[in-house]
Amino acid sequence: MTSSFRHLSTAALLMFATASLAQPAAPADAPLLHPWQAPTPRANAEAYFTNLKDGDVIDTPYVLRFGLSGGWGLAPITKAARARSGHHHLLVNRDLPLNFKEPLPFNEQYIHFGKGQMEHVLNLGPGTYTLRMLLADQRHLPHFVFSKPVRVTVRQKTATDPKSLQPKGIELLLPGGQDTRTPFLVQFHAAGLNVGHAAQRESDTGHFRLTVTPRGGGAPQVMDFVDGQTETWLAPPSGSYTMQLDFVDNLNPHLTLARVNSASLLVR
Repeated sequence: MTSSFRHLSTAALLMFATASLAQPAAPADAPLLHPWQAPTPRANAEAYFTNLKDGDVIDTPYVLRFGLSGGWGLAPITKAARARSGHHHLLVNRDLPLNFKEPLPFNEQYIHFGKGQMEHVLNLGPGTYTLRMLLADQRHLPHFVFSKPVRVTVRQKTATDPKSLQPKGIELLLPGGQDTRTPFLVQFHAAGLNVGHAAQRESDTGHFRLTVTPRGGGAPQVMDFVDGQTETWLAPPSGSYTMQLDFVDNLNPHLTLARVNSASLLVR
């Protein structure tokens, strides 16, 4: 122990240790954040459903949407990507695997989304099911990034054409209401489009780009989610803003595949 530490009281040492534990160092491979981005308040990364919760009763076909937190990103399996990335899996009536060093099987209970998809048309028949999400790498080896199990009941199967439920496009999901306090969660969603890392330069994939513009004047702030991230936490200065979300082609960064704009958002 150095001389500076010898002169600290027991209480001071306890406070120092507590502060160190409360603010763990960011992972070495964590992406750099824009000054208006805030670190995620969630303790762990999680794969989750954005439009389904435990106890829901649904009709099928039903479009199930996926989210991914903690700075992790989606990447198709065809090319290697940086760490903290993977592709979604939907587990139907299955628990998490006992061995995370074995690849996930391919069958109706382990549905793979190796192209970087963010949604799936659920076409189950009437009954009760347990669903959960699990992220895995390009070799289909699971990460410790998963959702809690969600128990849902399918009431009936309708005659709706599943293809009609997935028009190609993107969506920007903001906090409810126009008066928001920081930090707040912003989620991105892609339908009929595949998300990947820009560095993979994989055809038929793209990544999200968010532009936050102060309504009272000031330079637009651009955040490029080149590592396949599908959400961010924001903490801009107080004021009124508009947001533009683009889905940018990973082979041609000058090509915008889809775009959506938000209404004004008041940040306190």
